[in-house]
Amino acid sequence: QVQLVESGGGLVQAGGSLRLSCAASGRTFSYSDMGWFRQAPGKEREFVAAISWGGFYTNYADSVKDRFTISRDNAKNSVYLQMDSLKPEDTAVYYCAAAPRGLRNGYDYWGQGTQVTVSS
Repeated sequence: QVQLVESGGGLVQAGGSLRLSCAASGRTFSYSDMGWFRQAPGKEREFVAAISWGGFYTNYADSVKDRFTISRDNAKNSVYLQMDSLKPEDTAVYYCAAAPRGLRNGYDYWGQGTQVTVSS
């Protein structure tokens, strides 16, 4: 089992940057593919980025490509989301998720989320 705790959210002006962190506990983290999702008020949760367990594969939503970077440090049981050139439409609650059975089999564990607010 994997427990996930996000941090690093906050209020930032458009064009600014934030770095989200997700601390994981559980022996399966190092072998889990990981992802970030977000949910804006009144909207469905959407995929943001994913990274394979070894960090060699990454994938991004078109809306964040070239602005966001996902990374991980298995020695620290952590995954990160570096968000640059933030836009007001990036405002959402951001969730970290773990896919220990592989990305193709979906995400089994979710964090509680961290709020990101981008002002114009």
